[in-house]
Amino acid sequence: MRVILSGLGALILLAVAYLLAWPVPIRPVAFTLSTAPGYVGVHAVNTKLAGLKLIDLHGEVGPEHIAFGPDGKLYTTVASGNILRMNADGSDQAVFANTGGRVLGFDFDASGNLIAADAIKGLLSIAPDGKTTTVLTDSVNGDPIRYADAVVVAKSGKMYFSDASTRFAPKDWGGTFEASVLDIIEGASTGRILEYDPATKATRVLAYGLSFANGVALSADEQTLFVNETGKFRLWKIAVAASGVNVAQNSPQATVLMDNLPGYPDNLMRGIDGKIWLGFAKPRNPKADAMADKPWLRRLSLRLPRALWPIPPSYGHVIAFTEDGKIVADLQDPTGSYPETTAITETKDRLYVQSLHAHGLGWLPKP
Repeated sequence: MRVILSGLGALILLAVAYLLAWPVPIRPVAFTLSTAPGYVGVHAVNTKLAGLKLIDLHGEVGPEHIAFGPDGKLYTTVASGNILRMNADGSDQAVFANTGGRVLGFDFDASGNLIAADAIKGLLSIAPDGKTTTVLTDSVNGDPIRYADAVVVAKSGKMYFSDASTRFAPKDWGGTFEASVLDIIEGASTGRILEYDPATKATRVLAYGLSFANGVALSADEQTLFVNETGKFRLWKIAVAASGVNVAQNSPQATVLMDNLPGYPDNLMRGIDGKIWLGFAKPRNPKADAMADKPWLRRLSLRLPRALWPIPPSYGHVIAFTEDGKIVADLQDPTGSYPETTAITETKDRLYVQSLHAHGLGWLPKP
């Protein structure tokens, strides 16, 4: 019995030592969060996003970004690195291009090139025939772009895109989702917003200090960028004229438009009639929120089996807002049957739902 008890004691000591001292890749930073608002008021629980119709993607997964090209075709990116092209109803589906990485956001320039934010490769330009891919930029003054996430092309030709994390590159940490979890749990706010000017081939930093810089959209007058800060549950307005602004230093060129959102904001898409669509990849987790000011606890959580990490369940949720921050639509599916609803692509008769991990492209008729 004494031998058994000694063995158990040794195992307990080893377990405690592991939980307290085993190395983890994050260097957690303490920060404060407001109490999550929950699903009340304008975000009151509803089922307007439930019962989506699905377009079969023939084995492809994760239509993370959806947009119509100059040719009238629907384009979407998927986890395999493919960019798919099809008719609006999903017919005539084909692979337009494969970047060898993971495109999370894209837009089209005036020449019809598909401008892609590839989380592995950087900012890319893909010719209209899909056969030629050019790396526009993969660094800023020698500093690598580690996690290109979303991009929008202005009428001037300039391209604005997010580098979600300068700490965790998906190619080094098992993929985009895994790297995003590490960055958000660390809370070091290393994300930034960049501009690439094809006329000069120069890349510059507009703003930095964002906790996982994500979706990007231009204002109607193209003087302002709307930017999702996923790790801090907020939406920013950042001037396109900004240069090297630290968002933590209360600059008039970077202001919060919406704060303390009920979930992790992901993509941003311009809709019809001036609205902008925002998707929440996940709802907030009270346990994760409670660890904001406890770096040691977040470090410890990564020593637990992945099933015990503070990752929230799936919950379908997208909203639309106007440029002054007024929410004009709120669609939810509490069952989360269509996982990680990252935004909406709106046409005159349909709403296409973007997703990080769905096995199909969801859509519903416009109400």
